[in-house]
This record gives sequence, C-alpha cells and structure tokens, in this order.
Amino acid sequence: MRLPVRSRLTLVSAVLMSAVLLAFGSFVYLRFAADLLELVDEGLRTRSEVLTIAMDGGLPPGTGQPADPTDAIAQLIGADGSLIESTPGFTVPLAPPAGLAAVEGAYLYESELVTNARVVPIRLLAVRLDDGRLLVVGTALEDQRDALQRLRAELLIGGAMAVALATAVGWLVAGEALRPVERLRRDAEALSAAEPGRRLPVPATGDELARLAESLNRMLARVEAALHRERRFVSDASHELRTPLANLKVELELALRRARSIDELTEALRSAVEETDRLTRLSEDLLVLARASEGQLVVRRERIDLGDLVEETAASFAARAGVGTISLRTSVVRSVLVEVDPVRIRQAVGNLIDNGLRHTPPGGQVDVLLTELSGNVTVLVSDSGEGFPPAFLEHAFEPFSRSDSGRARTDGGAGLGLAITKAIVEAHGGSVEASNGSDSGARVVIRLPA
Repeated sequence: MRLPVRSRLTLVSAVLMSAVLLAFGSFVYLRFAADLLELVDEGLRTRSEVLTIAMDGGLPPGTGQPADPTDAIAQLIGADGSLIESTPGFTVPLAPPAGLAAVEGAYLYESELVTNARVVPIRLLAVRLDDGRLLVVGTALEDQRDALQRLRAELLIGGAMAVALATAVGWLVAGEALRPVERLRRDAEALSAAEPGRRLPVPATGDELARLAESLNRMLARVEAALHRERRFVSDASHELRTPLANLKVELELALRRARSIDELTEALRSAVEETDRLTRLSEDLLVLARASEGQLVVRRERIDLGDLVEETAASFAARAGVGTISLRTSVVRSVLVEVDPVRIRQAVGNLIDNGLRHTPPGGQVDVLLTELSGNVTVLVSDSGEGFPPAFLEHAFEPFSRSDSGRARTDGGAGLGLAITKAIVEAHGGSVEASNGSDSGARVVIRLPA
C-alpha cells in the first residue's frame, strides 16, 4: 500500500534531514576529536622539550608534578630498558621494551593505566635522547573522552530534535503545497455532465498548478466535444434508422390490412426490400464508422493498379450519369501500383462520385482525376454544382453532415459518405480534403502514400 503524497514528502524531508545531520554531526565529532588529540599532542611535545632542558640543567624529570599523577606522567628510561626516573607512583616503564629499539626521534602512542581500581586511558610521547636514553611523557585522556561523550550525547539529542522539527515543518509545508491540489480535486469531483461548459478555476499564480488546471480544462473541452459528437451521432443514427423502419412497417401493415392483388403485394414487398436494403447499407456504414473511431477498421491490403480501380469505379456510375444527362469524365495515370484494400478504396471513391452526381444539375459534369507526384497518389473528384457552403466545409467529414440541412433524408444518402471516405483513407495512412473550385463546384481530394 502506497503512502499518501503528503506522507511521502514528509518522509523524504525527514530522511534527507537525518542524512544531512548525520553527515554534519559526524564531521563535527571527528573534527572535535582530532582537535582535542592535537592539543594533547602539542602539550606533550612542549612538556618533553621543557623536561629535556631541565635534565640538561640537572633537574630530574619527575620534579614539580601535579598531585594527580595521571595528569602529567614523565619517565626516563635507560638504553637497556631500565627505569631511571619516573613520576611518583609509576614503577614500571611505560615504553614497551620491544619497541625501544624501533624508536627514532619522537613516537606517539596510547596505553592504559590501572590506578585506584580504575582503568585510565593515557596518551604518551617517547623521545630518544642523544645519549640513547628514552624520555617518556604522557597525560590522561579521561577529560577528552568525557568531552567527546558529552558532545556525542548533545549531537544525538539535538539531531533528534532537529529531525522531529524538520518532519513537522515538512508535514505542514507539504500540506500547504498540496492544499491547492486538493481544492482542484474537489472542484473536479463536483463537475458533472449536467453542467456543460463548467471548467476548473485556474489559479493566478502562473506556476505548475495553474498549467495543470489549464491542461485539465483543455481535456474537459475535448471530452465535452467528444461527448457532444457521440450524442449527436447516436441521435442522428436513431433518426436515420427510424425512417426506413417506419416505412417498412407501414408497407407491411398496409399489405396485411386488406386483401390485395398479386401486383399490389409484389409492389409492397419490393418497397419493403428497398427499405431493408437501405437499413442494411446504413447499418454497414455505421459499423465502418464505429470500427474506425476505435482504430479497428480492417484493411486487407493488395498490390493493385489504382488507375484501373478508379476507372472501374467511375464506369459503374456511367448509367446513372447518363440518366441525369451528366458528363462523367475520368483522367487517370496508368500503372500506379499501390498496396490498398480495393474494396474499401472503391467504396471511398464511389462515395465521392455519388456525391458529385447528386449535387450536379442536368447538363453538368463530374471529373475524376488520378495523378502521382512525389511518392503520393492523388484522386480528385470535382463537379460543376453549387459547391459546398462555406460553413459546411468545417464539418464536411463529420457523420450525418449535409451541405443542405433542409434536404429530405430520402433524397440521397444519410450524410455518411464523406465521413466513411475519411475513415477509409486515414486507415490507409492517407488524408482527404474538401474545398470549392475557383469558379464553382465542389472538390474533394484523396491523398494516399504510393
């Protein structure tokens, strides 16, 4: 189980403070211990020099020592290791006999003395004299050890208090820093679909929290737009499905209401079949759009000549164009080999030709042009109709969009042709664009990677 953010921030600050205090306390303690030892060593060197001078004048090394012998120890040891002179109370040489021969000049070392049933740590300095004798001076380290022990206790107590204080301050600071985030969370929790357009308040701080609020507001706008499109899609789909279903029901009810001739029943069934076909096409179109929106539109690629496919697709509309006295012209580049799904691309190009024929008046023309340039294949379908209304171009590829919203739904398609074309082309890694010609008429361009 993960700790809350505030607890984690507090824990991190406490750990960091503990590490800093540990490093600082260790440095202070070791530095203080080294300084104390340096002072002791300096005092021993000074005392050895004083005693050396005193012995040159005939004064014994144990003269004038303080009452506590462990505070200032002095011994004069012969070259053979025998004790010549010593501070009262010390009858054993303090320099180990085995180490006398190795001493050249001055030598610092530590040892322990047992006095009055207690063990006393001492620091000693051995100096080899010119005549071969050894002068040993020393002092007890009890005061230094006590000072280090007090410093260690003070560092531990002070460090613990500092860590506790840092933890408390870290808890308060983390809480204060996270307070705006919590306020933002509560505001986000209060948002609902019943209040469209409501956004999170953006702090006037200009910091990361303000940018987070702005990003969340942009995300809310995108989600709201997607939800609006989804609701509109469902509403339009329901409306489109309702019309053929209602027509189908009416035809069947009329056929059953009274006795009819064979011709009348045949006509009723033919009308029912047409409405059923329309429902089937609409259902398939909606399925294509649903799969495309989820990124699951199946594309079965084959290497084909796109020029042949475009010509075949245009040829399938020749009879319809002839009925409307519309000139359907094609101009394609041969041997344009691409890897596409021929069924899907035929559907996309067919949708554009169908739209062109539907919006071109009698005597007009629809042109289908296929070109290849710089590794891209372009299919252009243009007509000589009135073109797209300027306000429609922005929404041309949205489902159920119509250039003439007042046109009856039975007059033409359901407004899914361009949306399906866009879904198919994008599934092939291409793009599609709608615009108006320089003179008149609509232009839709499909661009596919070669």
